[in-house]
Amino acid sequence: MTLIDLDLKVSRLGECRISSPMRTGYFVDDCERVLFHSTKKEAEAVLKMGKALPSFEMAGPRQKIYFDPSKLKCGIVTCGGICPGLNDVIRAIVLSLHHHYGVRSAFGFRYGYEGLSPEYRHAPLELGLREVDDIHQRGGTILGSSRGPHDTEEMVDTLDRMNIGILFTVGGDGTLRGAEAIYEEIGRRGLKISVIGIPKTIDNDISYVDESFGFETAVAETRTAIYSAHVEAHGARNGIGLVKLMGRDSGLIAAHATLANSEVNFCLVPEVSFNLDTFLSALKKRLEMRQHAVIVVAEGAGQDLVGQSGKLDASGNVRFRDIGIFLRDQIMLYFERIGLKISLKYIDPSYTIRSMPANPHDSVFCLLLGHCAVHAGMTGRTNMLVGYWNGEFTHVPIPLAVSKRKQIDPEGRLWNSVLESTGQPKEML
Repeated sequence: MTLIDLDLKVSRLGECRISSPMRTGYFVDDCERVLFHSTKKEAEAVLKMGKALPSFEMAGPRQKIYFDPSKLKCGIVTCGGICPGLNDVIRAIVLSLHHHYGVRSAFGFRYGYEGLSPEYRHAPLELGLREVDDIHQRGGTILGSSRGPHDTEEMVDTLDRMNIGILFTVGGDGTLRGAEAIYEEIGRRGLKISVIGIPKTIDNDISYVDESFGFETAVAETRTAIYSAHVEAHGARNGIGLVKLMGRDSGLIAAHATLANSEVNFCLVPEVSFNLDTFLSALKKRLEMRQHAVIVVAEGAGQDLVGQSGKLDASGNVRFRDIGIFLRDQIMLYFERIGLKISLKYIDPSYTIRSMPANPHDSVFCLLLGHCAVHAGMTGRTNMLVGYWNGEFTHVPIPLAVSKRKQIDPEGRLWNSVLESTGQPKEML
């Protein structure tokens, strides 16, 4: 699939015939679009080929809506690992349904997609203004979360039985794939249920979305760990601070944390392979020059070195071995072997970071994501997620978003900025 062949069309349940009850007077016209390309050079290349510039639907409230608010029931589900901002999103959805559209009936399904499966017997949580009053001040999710697929037919049975009109699914790649399966089953039955995704991935690895909520909070929270690693390393002769951060397939947190904390000397990410001996040699050279070093490693980096576990997690992903522990042990063995005494401190702040409440930036972002999700659902749009592209909120078809994983381009500006900041070798093969 080339960029100019992207399918950016969003599915709809039908024609919008009901006037919106919103009183702000601000509405987005369906013809308003957000250009996919952000540079003149890219746009000119498309136009020279005689193609129309690809563009996303712009998110926001419409003058006409599909669902009758007085009869509508909505559901919310949060899936996958916890992430800063989950409660903010839940609250934003409930507040928007209530204040913007007068929808009084919203249910939170407990523990991810388990909550839609009768076998677990999780009673839905009724979500009103009182239930969401102050949840944005807390980390985690009041609905609980889980991983793993469940029987799609049973989940749609639950939605049909409860007369749910819009299901808001908050989660990452696996959650979005589950949402797409629910949408397809809904279509087979001819039901009128909208499925709206809100991308939740602390790794910021959903394609065709510039930023996902929780990512900025995560990067901000790395500062304590990296600062501590630097102080420990700087305070000892041949001191080494090693920090492991989140990032299974994409090293975006590690890269941004490195740029936000200029004390980092080596940044290791899944997208850029490295040879252990070459890395250790570069680390030795750094210690000889400056007598201390700080290393940031993403959890998915160097998996070719540690060997596959052969096990899968609940989401069907290969269970990674711990690259942080592996590097810690290999560094200590290497310097012991060459007779150089070091002081190494290993820090893994992953669970501390992801359990934090959202910072102010993410709180604003979550509020607007929740509002845009409600606006999209009320117009009968479905099988889509709310994205953010070139400074605007957008509608992104789920099939497009899950078509590939967003990763760092080793030849791109971000990674070259990391190399400039750290001074590490461009290649360590």
